[in-house]
Amino acid sequence: MSAKKGLHLTLKIWRQKNSKTKGQFETYKISDVSTDSSFLEMLDILNENLINEGKEPIAFDHDCREGICGMCSLYINGRAHGPDTGITTCQLHMRMFKDGETIVIEPWRSAAFPVIKDLMVDRSAFDRVMAAGGFISVNTSGNTLDANAIPVPKEDADKAMDAAACIGCGACVATCKNGSAMLFVGAKVSQYALLPQGRVEAKRRVLNMVKAMDEEGFGNCSNTGACEIECPKGISLENIARMNREYMAALVDQG
Repeated sequence: MSAKKGLHLTLKIWRQKNSKTKGQFETYKISDVSTDSSFLEMLDILNENLINEGKEPIAFDHDCREGICGMCSLYINGRAHGPDTGITTCQLHMRMFKDGETIVIEPWRSAAFPVIKDLMVDRSAFDRVMAAGGFISVNTSGNTLDANAIPVPKEDADKAMDAAACIGCGACVATCKNGSAMLFVGAKVSQYALLPQGRVEAKRRVLNMVKAMDEEGFGNCSNTGACEIECPKGISLENIARMNREYMAALVDQG
């Protein structure tokens, strides 16, 4: 039996030294890529070839490679995380591509996510939004009530867990034509707003997180729903609506 034929591909990859320099696409050829390999494994092979040729490898983000950490943020052929749904880039396999195909690979495109190098972007804006209110303050004096003893309706618990599934990869921002982070912030607000432990600081939380989001330069919601479609965890637009309700209620209460 003959061996399975690998893919021969043309890769157009964005190369950029840092956020202050002008980047450009560079073209690379790669041969005999197994259809069973992941997209990041394909980039590993390309980098190994470049190193062997004495050239600088391509910088890209990755960590767990299990669809959990959200670091593998690549814009592939015009889609966040590539031509598949419900997956991160590290879960994308080369069987999604055809032999002889040209693949265009870019970093996230957003003013709030400046390029660090090549395909790596700085997503610390998300960290600052979270620091503004994406947490609960817990009294650890020893007189606290066991969280498991607080009744929570199953429907609310399920919705909170669905919102908490957001991994902060930034695909929503990269996909939105306005570079909006409202799906991300909506998910982080919702996971607490739906639970009694999060209600204590609910008004301060949503006001601070929305303010931080605006200060970071994220755009307004475009209402096209592209963020939900490209989100690898299927975070619902319902969370944006909930955040808007929480925000308006907090503004009214603030006077």
